[in-house]
Amino acid sequence: MSRSSGPWRVDLLEQQLQGMRPGLRVFVVPVIDSTNSALLRAARDPLAAADPGLEGVWTPPCLLVAQTQTAGRGRQGRTWVSDAGEDPHRSLTFSLSIPLPPASTPGLSLAVGVSLAEALDPARPGQPARMRLKWPNDVWLADAGAPGGGRKLGGILVETQGTAAGRVAVIGVGLNIRPLDVADASTGVAAWSEIEADAQAPAALHRVAPALLQALDRFEREGLAPFLPAFAARDALRGRPVVTTLASSPLGWAEGIDHEGRLQLRVPGGELVAVASGEVSIRPAAGGTPPSVPSNDGQGPTRPTPSDCVRSTAGHPSPTVSEARC
Repeated sequence: MSRSSGPWRVDLLEQQLQGMRPGLRVFVVPVIDSTNSALLRAARDPLAAADPGLEGVWTPPCLLVAQTQTAGRGRQGRTWVSDAGEDPHRSLTFSLSIPLPPASTPGLSLAVGVSLAEALDPARPGQPARMRLKWPNDVWLADAGAPGGGRKLGGILVETQGTAAGRVAVIGVGLNIRPLDVADASTGVAAWSEIEADAQAPAALHRVAPALLQALDRFEREGLAPFLPAFAARDALRGRPVVTTLASSPLGWAEGIDHEGRLQLRVPGGELVAVASGEVSIRPAAGGTPPSVPSNDGQGPTRPTPSDCVRSTAGHPSPTVSEARC
């Protein structure tokens, strides 16, 4: 695939991104098993994943785009569907590998979500955001007629890999650009074309990639704090009854996130519980009577160990997102 011609304009994008992150390379491939898996392999062994046609290796920092994934992965072992078929612009799947200090992990997937939403659905004065963020790593399109008030537009998967030079974060993103037929989607499926009529995958990439690098630079300097107001403005769960798989707190009301990116869950009895991603699967509660949640009488929230939407690849676990690609 030519780097200078065609709709992806790889050289132009790479030049722009290298001004923000020196040495970053951009590659677009027609098919791969998983962009996240490929970049994790390349971080472990620079010769383990390469594009011989472009005479390049996918070592960090690297942005790798695939038009089709044969083994795309999602959170909690789900499958991320990514098949361009006859229309290469139906979806956008890419992963970005960058060195990342260990202290930068908590809340990273939330900051990434904010950058994606603001790039593809900029704030409009006096109008609510159409692109919403469902904790911990899903991108939704607001839809009052859908279960939970939204339909899934994409997702984020963050994984880390230790190397001799330090830790590398691999940030995977999957976005529906045009309508897809996904029979097993629990929340319904949305596409960016419902916001931007002339939506195309290359245009989406040229929007989100620079925004993502800017967000990562800020996240490394300041952590999650500067992203909290923007997340709150797009929070798809806040104020809604939700059900969880946490035995001690199976249902409650979502009350936003805390400074470490943990979901604040008001449970029956009034206690405010801080829920770390990876511990539970959150879904907006389906119709019926919401849980009765009295005030907590001044009790502080409990604080379980945070894990965020990040898993180490040590021991080759398979952490991943699927309803949304993280």
